[in-house]
Amino acid sequence: MTDKKDCMTMEQAEQKMECLREVFSIVRLVDGEMLEKRAEHSADADVMEMCQCYSFWNKAKPCENCISMKSLREKKQAAKLEFLDSDIFQVFSRYVEIDGKPYVMEMLKKLDEDTLIDAVGYGKMVQKLSVYNDKLYRDALTGAYNRRYYEDEIKHVKGKAGVAILDVDDFKLYNDMRGHHAGDMALITVVEVIRQYIRKTDKLIRYGGDEFLLLLPEIDSENFARKLNKIKKKIAETSVPGYERIKLSVSIGGVSATEETVEEAVQRADKRMYLAKMYKNTAMVEGMDQKIAEEDHDEHTDILKPRILIVDDSKINRELLTEILQDKYQIIEAENGNECVEKLEKYGNDIALILLDIVMPKMDGFAVLEYMNQEQWIDDIPVIVISGEDSEESIWRAYEAGAVDYIRRPFDMRIVYQRVFNMIKLYAKQRRLVKILTAQIEERENLSQISDKS
Repeated sequence: MTDKKDCMTMEQAEQKMECLREVFSIVRLVDGEMLEKRAEHSADADVMEMCQCYSFWNKAKPCENCISMKSLREKKQAAKLEFLDSDIFQVFSRYVEIDGKPYVMEMLKKLDEDTLIDAVGYGKMVQKLSVYNDKLYRDALTGAYNRRYYEDEIKHVKGKAGVAILDVDDFKLYNDMRGHHAGDMALITVVEVIRQYIRKTDKLIRYGGDEFLLLLPEIDSENFARKLNKIKKKIAETSVPGYERIKLSVSIGGVSATEETVEEAVQRADKRMYLAKMYKNTAMVEGMDQKIAEEDHDEHTDILKPRILIVDDSKINRELLTEILQDKYQIIEAENGNECVEKLEKYGNDIALILLDIVMPKMDGFAVLEYMNQEQWIDDIPVIVISGEDSEESIWRAYEAGAVDYIRRPFDMRIVYQRVFNMIKLYAKQRRLVKILTAQIEERENLSQISDKS
């Protein structure tokens, strides 16, 4: 039951609050019904606008330890410390009933050198709270901010900023093949490099196991792109202490945020990061300025786009496929099998994928597949057959000859694009795996030779 002294009229409540203001910096009433609605619909934007606490405490999300809610539900007084910008407030919340309706009376007192403790004690308290807060929001391994910091403090922030997702390529392989210590050292090394090229106002967050979020406030798109590509380049040039044979690389996707939340920008940056895994030599930054591409030709020209060879005797078919793929890939064409062989001999493994028709004059698609098997191209360059020939025998024969996929005409353009994207990504990862395994085998052979000599 509620104590009689906590039941009053609104006039009595206002008189009591006026007396309390002689002791407390701020005294206010919080509507109990509003608190209950906020608890039921904490993510509702309308409730956030209605709630007195959001505007008062400058918060963008519900309080995780609301003592006013605790007072309301337990019908008693509670207390805690609360930060408002750089100030510390001692907050008392007391349950009251005014004209038969539930309220919480909040009494706030700002703490400073003259309140409760001396200046030295105040400094120690602030320092202790700061240290605790820092430990709470720091990743124990790398020292970067952690995912909790992102969830509590960053995700709902709006404003002009560069937002980037960095993914450490092949991180799972480092862990599986060289042990968790190697993986830990790789992450630590990546963070140390990044810190050399960001400002004190920038935020580096360990977003996932091998993913980092970089938030750069008030940066223009040109400098944003430069910075991300410099970070990518320096990481690739840096050795992992104790594991010099690990060749670090990161895939980076970046976007410029304006009015959206960081959470929304992260979703867009994440998509560009996955696209960056196909463009291994550059960070995929939204709206990258052409001037940067001209100044840094080696990192940003179309030559770095994965190269696709389209082999079809129909000009219309070649033009249609080119239209679908040319924005993301460098396209080369061949009118028949003979020209395809010439392109293979010229470009070799620089061809990321072949789109091959079956029925062609001079040298058909099956003959091309046979040649690729003889010359051992078929294991390194994926071939997707696109043909109007849809008999079971032709499909079976193409797969038997080494084709990785078979698409019948007419086709859905979106399906063609996605299958091409998936296959190039798969083979790129396979090539990196072979490279890492080869390096590991060579390292073991060298160690074995040294051991035999000794």
